[in-house]
Amino acid sequence: MAKRKREDMKVFKYQCEVTDKFRMELPEHAQILTVHMQKGFVCIWALVDPDAQMEFRWFRMVGTGHPIDVLESGSFVGTVFMGAELVFHLFEIKAESKLEEKP
Repeated sequence: MAKRKREDMKVFKYQCEVTDKFRMELPEHAQILTVHMQKGFVCIWALVDPDAQMEFRWFRMVGTGHPIDVLESGSFVGTVFMGAELVFHLFEIKAESKLEEKP
């Protein structure tokens, strides 16, 4: 596939599962911009090439004060405030520690 020009890129929103570990199908090379709550759902916004092939990416959501495997944690995506009490932190899991419990 030919390299896309920056003006061909778009920002898309994707709804996340609220679970410890999950995978999400995104266009290849999607750049995750942020994570926030919208209308009661945890969502990420990513800069994507809408014509790119899709790929699976793996994530881990950790509550404040909960243990996290630092070797698995991967790169920090952002923090989500769910109501007045719950705060979760989203990490993209490194390729070598992909999820095993979900197909």
